[in-house]
Amino acid sequence: MTRLSININKVATLRNARGGNVPNVIQVAKDLELYGAQGITVHPRPDERHIRYADVKELASTVTTELNIEGNPKERKFIDLVLETNPTQVTLVPDSQIQLTSDHGWDTKQNKDYLLETLALFKKQGIRTSIFVDADLAMVNGAAEAGADRIELYTESYAARYGQDREHSILDFTVAAKRASELGLGLNAGHDLDRKNLKYFAQNIPNLLEVSIGHAFVADSLYFGLENTVGLYLRELR
Repeated sequence: MTRLSININKVATLRNARGGNVPNVIQVAKDLELYGAQGITVHPRPDERHIRYADVKELASTVTTELNIEGNPKERKFIDLVLETNPTQVTLVPDSQIQLTSDHGWDTKQNKDYLLETLALFKKQGIRTSIFVDADLAMVNGAAEAGADRIELYTESYAARYGQDREHSILDFTVAAKRASELGLGLNAGHDLDRKNLKYFAQNIPNLLEVSIGHAFVADSLYFGLENTVGLYLRELR
Protein backbone atom coordinates (compact mmCIF):
# COMPACT_ATOMS: atom_id res chain seq x y z
CA MET A 1 0.00 0.00 0.00
CA THR A 2 1.18 3.53 -0.79
CA ARG A 3 2.17 5.37 2.38
CA LEU A 4 0.36 8.55 3.39
CA SER A 5 2.64 11.35 4.59
CA ILE A 6 0.77 14.42 5.80
CA ASN A 7 2.27 17.87 5.30
CA ILE A 8 1.48 19.98 8.37
CA ASN A 9 2.64 23.35 7.03
CA LYS A 10 -0.93 24.66 6.93
CA VAL A 11 -1.43 23.75 10.58
CA ALA A 12 1.56 25.94 11.38
CA THR A 13 0.14 28.71 9.18
CA LEU A 14 -3.00 28.73 11.29
CA ARG A 15 -0.96 28.85 14.50
CA ASN A 16 1.21 31.70 13.24
CA ALA A 17 -1.78 33.77 12.16
CA ARG A 18 -2.76 34.30 15.79
CA GLY A 19 0.52 33.86 17.63
CA GLY A 20 0.92 31.57 20.59
CA ASN A 21 0.81 27.83 20.16
CA VAL A 22 -2.74 27.00 19.07
CA PRO A 23 -2.99 24.69 17.27
CA ASN A 24 0.05 22.89 18.62
CA VAL A 25 1.78 21.49 15.55
CA ILE A 26 3.77 18.94 17.53
CA GLN A 27 0.63 17.52 19.11
CA VAL A 28 -1.14 17.50 15.76
CA ALA A 29 1.73 15.46 14.30
CA LYS A 30 1.49 12.99 17.18
CA ASP A 31 -2.27 12.70 16.74
CA LEU A 32 -2.02 12.19 12.98
CA GLU A 33 0.34 9.28 13.58
CA LEU A 34 -2.02 7.88 16.20
CA TYR A 35 -4.88 8.08 13.68
CA GLY A 36 -2.92 6.13 11.07
CA ALA A 37 -0.77 8.56 9.10
CA GLN A 38 2.40 6.81 7.98
CA GLY A 39 4.60 9.89 7.81
CA ILE A 40 4.85 13.59 8.58
CA THR A 41 6.12 16.09 6.00
CA VAL A 42 7.31 19.64 6.65
CA HIS A 43 8.63 22.26 4.26
CA PRO A 44 10.41 25.00 6.21
CA ARG A 45 11.17 28.20 4.33
CA PRO A 46 13.72 30.85 5.24
CA ASP A 47 11.08 33.34 6.44
CA GLU A 48 9.48 30.65 8.66
CA ARG A 49 6.03 31.79 7.56
CA HIS A 50 4.57 28.42 8.52
CA ILE A 51 6.78 25.62 9.87
CA ARG A 52 9.62 27.04 11.93
CA TYR A 53 13.09 25.57 12.21
CA ALA A 54 12.45 25.03 15.93
CA ASP A 55 9.34 23.00 15.02
CA VAL A 56 11.41 20.73 12.80
CA LYS A 57 13.95 20.10 15.55
CA GLU A 58 11.18 19.16 17.99
CA LEU A 59 9.41 16.99 15.42
CA ALA A 60 12.65 15.10 14.80
CA SER A 61 12.54 13.81 18.36
CA THR A 62 8.81 13.07 18.47
CA VAL A 63 7.78 11.66 15.07
CA THR A 64 7.69 7.87 15.32
CA THR A 65 6.79 7.00 11.71
CA GLU A 66 8.81 8.83 9.07
CA LEU A 67 9.82 12.49 8.99
CA ASN A 68 10.22 13.97 5.52
CA ILE A 69 11.82 17.42 5.32
CA GLU A 70 11.33 19.30 2.04
CA GLY A 71 13.17 22.40 0.96
CA ASN A 72 15.75 24.13 -1.20
CA PRO A 73 19.30 23.05 -0.31
CA LYS A 74 20.71 26.20 -1.83
CA GLU A 75 19.89 27.70 1.54
CA ARG A 76 22.79 26.59 3.77
CA LYS A 77 20.50 26.93 6.77
CA PHE A 78 18.31 24.20 5.29
CA ILE A 79 21.23 21.82 4.80
CA ASP A 80 22.38 22.39 8.37
CA LEU A 81 18.85 21.75 9.67
CA VAL A 82 18.57 18.43 7.84
CA LEU A 83 21.99 17.24 8.96
CA GLU A 84 21.19 18.20 12.56
CA THR A 85 17.76 16.57 12.70
CA ASN A 86 18.60 13.46 10.62
CA PRO A 87 15.10 12.79 9.20
CA THR A 88 14.08 9.60 7.44
CA GLN A 89 13.95 11.45 4.13
CA VAL A 90 14.97 14.78 2.64
CA THR A 91 13.19 15.98 -0.49
CA LEU A 92 15.02 18.63 -2.49
CA VAL A 93 12.68 21.24 -3.97
CA PRO A 94 13.88 24.12 -6.17
CA ASP A 95 11.63 26.85 -4.77
CA SER A 96 12.70 30.44 -4.19
CA GLN A 97 12.31 32.40 -0.97
CA ILE A 98 9.32 34.34 -2.29
CA GLN A 99 7.31 31.47 -3.76
CA LEU A 100 3.88 30.94 -2.25
CA THR A 101 4.13 27.22 -2.95
CA SER A 102 6.27 24.88 -5.04
CA ASP A 103 5.46 25.20 -8.73
CA HIS A 104 8.11 23.24 -10.66
CA GLY A 105 10.58 20.42 -10.36
CA TRP A 106 14.35 20.43 -10.67
CA ASP A 107 16.17 20.63 -13.95
CA THR A 108 18.25 17.62 -13.01
CA LYS A 109 20.41 17.89 -16.11
CA GLN A 110 21.43 21.50 -15.65
CA ASN A 111 21.93 21.05 -11.89
CA LYS A 112 23.47 17.58 -12.01
CA ASP A 113 26.83 18.46 -10.44
CA TYR A 114 25.21 20.49 -7.68
CA LEU A 115 22.70 17.75 -6.91
CA LEU A 116 25.42 15.09 -6.88
CA GLU A 117 27.39 17.03 -4.30
CA THR A 118 24.38 17.91 -2.16
CA LEU A 119 22.83 14.46 -2.16
CA ALA A 120 26.17 12.99 -1.10
CA LEU A 121 26.08 15.08 2.08
CA PHE A 122 22.76 13.59 3.12
CA LYS A 123 23.45 10.05 1.93
CA LYS A 124 26.68 9.98 3.93
CA GLN A 125 24.57 10.47 7.06
CA GLY A 126 22.14 7.71 6.06
CA ILE A 127 19.28 10.02 5.10
CA ARG A 128 17.09 8.80 2.24
CA THR A 129 17.12 11.33 -0.59
CA SER A 130 14.39 12.38 -2.98
CA ILE A 131 14.32 14.97 -5.78
CA PHE A 132 11.16 16.87 -6.73
CA VAL A 133 10.75 16.56 -10.52
CA ASP A 134 8.22 17.09 -13.27
CA ALA A 135 6.90 14.03 -15.11
CA ASP A 136 9.60 14.33 -17.74
CA LEU A 137 11.82 11.39 -18.73
CA ALA A 138 14.93 13.56 -19.04
CA MET A 139 14.45 14.85 -15.51
CA VAL A 140 13.85 11.35 -14.16
CA ASN A 141 17.02 10.13 -15.88
CA GLY A 142 18.92 13.09 -14.44
CA ALA A 143 17.74 12.31 -10.93
CA ALA A 144 19.15 8.80 -11.22
CA GLU A 145 22.43 10.14 -12.57
CA ALA A 146 22.62 12.53 -9.59
CA GLY A 147 22.38 9.59 -7.21
CA ALA A 148 18.93 10.15 -5.71
CA ASP A 149 17.24 7.29 -3.87
CA ARG A 150 13.79 8.46 -4.95
CA ILE A 151 11.98 11.07 -6.97
CA GLU A 152 8.80 12.91 -6.03
CA LEU A 153 6.62 13.58 -9.05
CA TYR A 154 5.12 17.09 -9.08
CA THR A 155 1.43 16.34 -9.66
CA GLU A 156 -0.12 19.80 -10.12
CA SER A 157 -0.71 19.28 -13.86
CA TYR A 158 -2.40 15.94 -13.21
CA ALA A 159 -4.71 17.49 -10.62
CA ALA A 160 -5.52 20.48 -12.84
CA ARG A 161 -6.58 18.30 -15.79
CA TYR A 162 -8.13 15.43 -13.85
CA GLY A 163 -11.69 16.73 -14.04
CA GLN A 164 -11.61 17.18 -17.81
CA ASP A 165 -9.71 14.11 -19.00
CA ARG A 166 -8.24 11.92 -16.32
CA GLU A 167 -6.92 9.30 -18.75
CA HIS A 168 -4.88 11.89 -20.62
CA SER A 169 -3.84 13.73 -17.46
CA ILE A 170 -2.04 10.71 -16.05
CA LEU A 171 -0.17 9.52 -19.15
CA ASP A 172 3.08 11.40 -18.56
CA PHE A 173 3.11 10.28 -14.94
CA THR A 174 2.67 6.63 -15.85
CA VAL A 175 5.56 6.83 -18.30
CA ALA A 176 7.76 8.63 -15.78
CA ALA A 177 6.91 6.10 -13.07
CA LYS A 178 7.83 3.16 -15.30
CA ARG A 179 11.15 4.80 -16.15
CA ALA A 180 11.87 5.43 -12.46
CA SER A 181 11.30 1.75 -11.77
CA GLU A 182 13.66 0.76 -14.59
CA LEU A 183 16.34 3.00 -13.08
CA GLY A 184 15.86 1.65 -9.56
CA LEU A 185 14.44 4.91 -8.22
CA GLY A 186 11.80 4.84 -5.52
CA LEU A 187 8.69 6.84 -6.37
CA ASN A 188 6.84 9.48 -4.34
CA ALA A 189 4.28 12.02 -5.51
CA GLY A 190 2.68 15.21 -4.27
CA HIS A 191 1.05 18.59 -4.89
CA ASP A 192 -2.71 19.16 -5.27
CA LEU A 193 -3.59 15.52 -4.70
CA ASP A 194 -6.92 15.26 -2.89
CA ARG A 195 -9.79 12.87 -2.12
CA LYS A 196 -11.19 13.28 -5.63
CA ASN A 197 -8.11 12.46 -7.66
CA LEU A 198 -5.94 10.37 -5.32
CA LYS A 199 -7.46 6.94 -5.85
CA TYR A 200 -7.18 7.05 -9.65
CA PHE A 201 -3.60 8.24 -9.41
CA ALA A 202 -2.57 5.52 -6.96
CA GLN A 203 -4.27 2.81 -8.99
CA ASN A 204 -2.53 3.79 -12.22
CA ILE A 205 0.99 4.67 -11.09
CA PRO A 206 3.18 1.58 -10.69
CA ASN A 207 5.36 1.21 -7.60
CA LEU A 208 4.07 4.36 -5.90
CA LEU A 209 5.66 4.31 -2.45
CA GLU A 210 4.43 7.53 -0.85
CA VAL A 211 2.18 10.52 -1.37
CA SER A 212 2.60 13.78 0.49
CA ILE A 213 -0.63 15.71 1.02
CA GLY A 214 -1.10 18.91 2.98
CA HIS A 215 -3.41 21.68 1.81
CA ALA A 216 -6.31 19.45 0.73
CA PHE A 217 -5.96 17.30 3.82
CA VAL A 218 -6.13 20.25 6.21
CA ALA A 219 -9.07 21.76 4.29
CA ASP A 220 -10.97 18.45 4.51
CA SER A 221 -10.21 18.13 8.21
CA LEU A 222 -12.15 21.36 8.87
CA TYR A 223 -15.28 19.45 7.88
CA PHE A 224 -14.48 15.88 8.89
CA GLY A 225 -11.97 16.22 11.73
CA LEU A 226 -8.39 15.00 11.75
CA GLU A 227 -9.05 11.38 12.64
CA ASN A 228 -11.82 10.88 10.08
CA THR A 229 -9.82 12.63 7.37
CA VAL A 230 -6.83 10.34 7.87
CA GLY A 231 -9.20 7.40 7.43
CA LEU A 232 -10.75 8.90 4.31
CA TYR A 233 -7.37 9.35 2.62
CA LEU A 234 -6.12 5.92 3.64
CA ARG A 235 -9.26 4.44 2.16
CA GLU A 236 -8.51 6.07 -1.20
CA LEU A 237 -5.01 4.57 -1.15
CA ARG A 238 -6.35 1.09 -0.43
